[in-house]
Amino acid sequence: MPVLRSLAFYILFYLASALLVMAAVVAMSISKQAVRNVVERWSGWHRWCVTRLLGIEVRLEGKPEDGPVLYAMKHESFFEAIDAPTLLKRPSVFAKRELFDIPGWGRAALFYGLVPVAREEGATALRRMIVSARDKVEDGRPLVIFPEGTRVPHGTSPKLQAGFAGLYKMLRLPVVPVAVNSGPLYHRLWKRSGTITYKFGEPIPPGLPREEIEARVHKAINALARNPGVHHPDPVR
Repeated sequence: MPVLRSLAFYILFYLASALLVMAAVVAMSISKQAVRNVVERWSGWHRWCVTRLLGIEVRLEGKPEDGPVLYAMKHESFFEAIDAPTLLKRPSVFAKRELFDIPGWGRAALFYGLVPVAREEGATALRRMIVSARDKVEDGRPLVIFPEGTRVPHGTSPKLQAGFAGLYKMLRLPVVPVAVNSGPLYHRLWKRSGTITYKFGEPIPPGLPREEIEARVHKAINALARNPGVHHPDPVR
């Protein structure tokens, strides 16, 4: 069952993704709202494929906040990155710069409002990120950052990247830590059925010392590190 489910997922999701990328490129000549509609449809289609084809239930513990906040999210697989526009309202996600080199997708992502992250450029990149992020906040959008820097294996808890504390200090937004345990089910060739959980932590106010904000966020985003949510054996649905 995992093999058949995964093959169906790959075929239907990625075929539709190719069509929706082309639709997003066309939508850029119409309006920002048209692009947002395409991106939200793409993310919603992904969620449908995950739940209906892969047999994965998506569960929330807690709920998103209203208005602009900085979501600091665990990153175990592509699931939570693609799912963000379904989980949140018009999120602006910090994404590594290399992703914006993807033909079509990169232009649409910039137009939608994703923020490129060029870690190798240090302080220069941080200043650009802050300017871009402030524009999104003024538009009433939440921000999403993966503070550990990249996808990490389930059960591991690396230190937060230095740029997170800089963004927290300069943006002066409440931080909502979000744990997610997608890795064991989604970050694999043959994906597995089970439950992926988002656990929203309590908002953390701006203005805390670096050591305190990093410690609180690090603990909260790793709250599901030992809770894979896998069903054994793989159920037939």
